[in-house]
Amino acid sequence: MTISNQDRLSELWQRGKDFLGVEYAILGGAMSWLSERNLVSAISNAGGFGVIACGSMPPELLDAEIIGTKALTDKPFAVNLITMHPQISDLIDVCLKHKMSHVVLAGGIPAAADIAKLKEGGAKVICFAPALILAKKLIRSGADAIVIEGSEAGGHIGPVSTSVLAQEILPYITEVPVFVAGGIGRGEVMASYLEMGASGVQLGTLFVCATESIAHENFKKAFIRGNSRDAIASVQLDPRFPVIPVRALKNKASESFILAQRDVIEKYQAGNVDMKDAQLAIEHYWAGALRKAVIEGDVENGSLMAGQIVGLVKTEQSTGEIINGLVEQAHHYLSVN
Repeated sequence: MTISNQDRLSELWQRGKDFLGVEYAILGGAMSWLSERNLVSAISNAGGFGVIACGSMPPELLDAEIIGTKALTDKPFAVNLITMHPQISDLIDVCLKHKMSHVVLAGGIPAAADIAKLKEGGAKVICFAPALILAKKLIRSGADAIVIEGSEAGGHIGPVSTSVLAQEILPYITEVPVFVAGGIGRGEVMASYLEMGASGVQLGTLFVCATESIAHENFKKAFIRGNSRDAIASVQLDPRFPVIPVRALKNKASESFILAQRDVIEKYQAGNVDMKDAQLAIEHYWAGALRKAVIEGDVENGSLMAGQIVGLVKTEQSTGEIINGLVEQAHHYLSVN
């Protein structure tokens, strides 16, 4: 490895490194039940940027998780908040109380008031944008950075692939750092997005089988056995009832989700729940099913949320080994191109 190659990589993601305050501009994707203090601190300690997945946590649990993470690392990390959470304002208060340097707002278009509250409290706000027009709107609303996540990703996904989003957005968003996510499993791909103008990347699936991950052994084995074609998106049952697709390894839970959708849709059509509550019910379904798989190890009836990059996960490695491997691959790619 030559010094010039190291300098080239450093130059490509310098903006992302400066924004996050880290050695490597690699964010950990916020994965419910997985992105907790152990994995988050491990990513940050390895030079990346860990992100706590708040998910459906109440404020007191988030408070404890932030305290627990700070006990394991003195490096920067963030909290990912779901915008539709009924206690979003209280969760923001918890983040500000702990003087979180960065907060990620996900799961919907964040309210301008929430962005303003975080910024006034001293936090940098990172938002997800599935289209160029929305990225521009979020920047006008005060977003300090944007994540573009393609349909190859695990968990909740949009309809457009990472490569298309990158071409649609990277050439035109220069006001703030843009991080690319979805389908990134090697350093060569990471470097290529940096060359296109990205300031860094976000990875989730690649960290599931990290030694520091608390995922049940059965969950990790399912990932190591899985291939890209096994990671399928959930089916929307009724176009009148928009449900954000979820990508996961196919199993019995994939089939039971259709029944769960039907039940919620019937309640919605009967007027027993409004749209927001119905969407929250779906969100809670996935949170419960994910816990069943991640924590309890029930890989048949629990949700195995995974990106299509799962096919590249072949063994359990430390977080440091995963990140260092990506960086080495990126250096090599830049040395021959």
